[in-house]
Amino acid sequence: MRNERILISGAGIAGQTLAYWLARHGFRPTIVERAAGLRLGGQGVDIRERAIEVIERMGLTAQVRAAAADVLGMRFVDAGGRIRGEVNMAGIKERIGSDEVEIMRGDLIRLLHDRNAGTVEYLFGESISALEQDADGVTVEFERAGRRRFDLLVGADGLHSAVRRLAFGPEQRFVRHRDHYFAFGDADAALGPDRWVTVYNTPGAMAGVYRSGAHPQAKAYLAFRGPSGKFDPRDPTAVRRALTARFGDDPAWHVASLLESVLADDEMYFDALAQVHMPEWASGRVVLVGDAAYCASPVSGSGAEIALTGAYRLADELAAADGDHERAFPRYEHAQRPSVRRKQQIGPNLRLLVPKTRAGIVIRNTLTRLPVLESMAGMERIMAPRNTEPLTTARTDTTPRSCPASASSRP
Repeated sequence: MRNERILISGAGIAGQTLAYWLARHGFRPTIVERAAGLRLGGQGVDIRERAIEVIERMGLTAQVRAAAADVLGMRFVDAGGRIRGEVNMAGIKERIGSDEVEIMRGDLIRLLHDRNAGTVEYLFGESISALEQDADGVTVEFERAGRRRFDLLVGADGLHSAVRRLAFGPEQRFVRHRDHYFAFGDADAALGPDRWVTVYNTPGAMAGVYRSGAHPQAKAYLAFRGPSGKFDPRDPTAVRRALTARFGDDPAWHVASLLESVLADDEMYFDALAQVHMPEWASGRVVLVGDAAYCASPVSGSGAEIALTGAYRLADELAAADGDHERAFPRYEHAQRPSVRRKQQIGPNLRLLVPKTRAGIVIRNTLTRLPVLESMAGMERIMAPRNTEPLTTARTDTTPRSCPASASSRP
């Protein structure tokens, strides 16, 4: 087999899934992750359509469903905490016969990591500072571990991918800002009712609490409208200043407590609401997968889905081509692009979550009290373009090949 040694940058959903399938097909994957351990924070993610098949083929269906967030829906409240609107998404899913499942991102990461035990080499607390390609491989310079040689390099390192920057060019060429910023972190479960997402809005802003029935810890959410370039989302001081300026003087509902919770969380996540659009996902021996290549943004509800399917297809095409990246990379892109194109069409989600005006908030709340909105939401799910592209290439044998033992530096 060609190109057995494959370095994956990023231990998120796409990176961990890709490593599993590469090892299963006989490759030797290594994951490098900037963080000292697994990043277990984040929000609830949806596993639907073809992504359910990926989870089934990994033997994780029972574990994923056991860890499901089991949130019933979303409630919209006023400044005094009175419910002004409600959408019961669990009821909609039941009526249309949906088998999708929502799971907290951290729970899914943990399950994927456990599935890779003994077959994947991990380099935690390390990152790529430089890379150089030639006809035979990729030389990677790590920030602390010096140089190593690999046959292929995969960037699965998210919206602000270092691999994409090094191999394809500066971020501003590919990242499209959607005029919003968002943050989330751990919060006191007492701030929200069990099994509901509760949201309070002011024009152009949202504060909310996500309370899974399967978890004692709640999640705080903050979002607001803002132009691109107003501040650097990766500057902690700028982030704290922006969040405090937008939410710090609001005495309504639990806004002050939610802001305090987000700012106190050491793993608080803050970023611009953005998408990644690229004309190509591969450059020589370097290829991108997941958010690094085609981030659809959190409000799409499809990030985990296209990360899982993209990782599966990339590994499958490499196996079908016996490791020949020049054949596999274009086939992976051809198979995955139709799904990405559809999933990056966000629809009305953002306008419903963060209305621009007070009139918009009133209209949204009024619609949620009418049966027509749930009917429309159900019809949208039924009529939405489906991810119908097959997961597997003409090579249908997925019998595990022998996987060489690898050193593992797990946290």
